[in-house]
Amino acid sequence: MRRFSALILASLLAGCVSTPSRGPARPATTAHRPPPMRPTVPPPAKQGFIAPTVMHRAGLEDVIGRDTSALQRVFGKPRLDVKEGDAVKLQFAGPQCVLDVYLYPLRPGAQPTATDVEARRASDGLDVDRAACVAALRR
Repeated sequence: MRRFSALILASLLAGCVSTPSRGPARPATTAHRPPPMRPTVPPPAKQGFIAPTVMHRAGLEDVIGRDTSALQRVFGKPRLDVKEGDAVKLQFAGPQCVLDVYLYPLRPGAQPTATDVEARRASDGLDVDRAACVAALRR
């Protein structure tokens, strides 16, 4: 019985052994090769206008709804003026805080106006009250 078990075990293990390869397999050569595939360009995505959500908070009345020139009259020249597509980010900074104002058009083709505001401490970047930052940066 032991010999029979040993023979079965040896035959099972023999099936697990692989023989060494002699390099990569060569593709079959043919007289006719298909043309190389050209990359396909996906059709452009349909871009429709998406109206932005407008922030409504007390103390931000002089910011929300204003365009770039109106904001510059309130805060002076922005430290950053970043345009991306039809959106604009203006950043105003002082010793107390940094104010990021995001401007988006409210209608297709309209001039971007402030729709959102974020504020943080200048020293460590922690969030601060937006209205307090607006008041601190006002000229």
